[in-house]
Amino acid sequence: MIKISSGVFNAVAAAALFGLSTPLAKIIIGDIKPFMLAGLLYAGSGIGLLIIIIIKKILRVNPLTAEPPLRKKDWPWLLGATLFGGFLGPLFLVFGLSNTSASTVSLLLNLEGVFTALIAWFIFMENFDKRIAVGMAFITAGSVILSWMDGAAGFMSTSGPLAIIIACLSWAIDNNLTKKISGGDPFQISAIKGLIAGSTNLFISYYILNITFPQYLLIAKSFAIGFFGYGLSLVLFVLALRHIGTSRTGAYFSLAPFFGSIASIIIFKEDLTLVFCTAFLMMAAGLYCHLSENHDHGHEHEYVGHEHLHTHDDMHHNHAHEGKETFKTEDGVSKNGGKEDIKSAHSHFHEHHIVFHTHFHYPDIHHEHEHGR
Repeated sequence: MIKISSGVFNAVAAAALFGLSTPLAKIIIGDIKPFMLAGLLYAGSGIGLLIIIIIKKILRVNPLTAEPPLRKKDWPWLLGATLFGGFLGPLFLVFGLSNTSASTVSLLLNLEGVFTALIAWFIFMENFDKRIAVGMAFITAGSVILSWMDGAAGFMSTSGPLAIIIACLSWAIDNNLTKKISGGDPFQISAIKGLIAGSTNLFISYYILNITFPQYLLIAKSFAIGFFGYGLSLVLFVLALRHIGTSRTGAYFSLAPFFGSIASIIIFKEDLTLVFCTAFLMMAAGLYCHLSENHDHGHEHEYVGHEHLHTHDDMHHNHAHEGKETFKTEDGVSKNGGKEDIKSAHSHFHEHHIVFHTHFHYPDIHHEHEHGR
């Protein structure tokens, strides 16, 4: 049985936006050094999302309808994620790019999805079964096939490929740490990560690699592509982490090269090759394995108190609201609300008491229970 949840949709949409950004950048931006381009794209995502946050705050009438902001306990996770994903990842990538062939880099970058899943499965103990593992293998294999441009030219040295592998490991750690705060405002999380990654890349480009900034028009175009391909993509990625867990989000996000290839075929009139068709079949098989999973068993929820945007249901969010009242956040900050807030998505601190029940579920922020191997 095929199940397409909002989390799956968000993950695939994130992959599509990110994948489409590559061919669009080739058309619009022109010849900008890769590391400078990465800095401009990340900066564009951070600045664009920051503008969205300000607009949303100005237009919002009821504070309960907002995603909860990051709390003090969230900052260590966010700082760890930005350290690995926004600083160490780009730093090792630029070293690897200068010491490794382009085709080899394309192949090695597929390790991010693999590392993301392995860390989620064996360190954070996120549930998976044979179907999910096989699906991940198919999607990764398809992504590798798509990245095989004219064959791998071989390693120019051992240090370059090792640096790319460390960069992928850094981004995988970033993904897993971000899952820990995915209940927070995805725009705030993504904006902070985009601004830090952008400033890091631009600093390295200008002061270390001595790359000059392009013309203002090219900067503006880079910002626009970065906002959609990196910024909104990251927002959707965080929402997917919240609803379907890290490894599954990483697997769906590995579809990004497929969307980029489709766009290249349409835009650049490239031939529909046997390599592309093979990769498509591999990814389709992996996608089917994930969409057809049936993780349905009896499980116990331990007590948890947290804050996130939610709607009321009979399964997990069935707490009572009585009339006009004041809601508390995790930090004890008051929010004013009322009965009308029950019908729509709203955010406040709420508790989940111990309960045992059976239903289909993903390893989301409510289902992080242990499973027997």
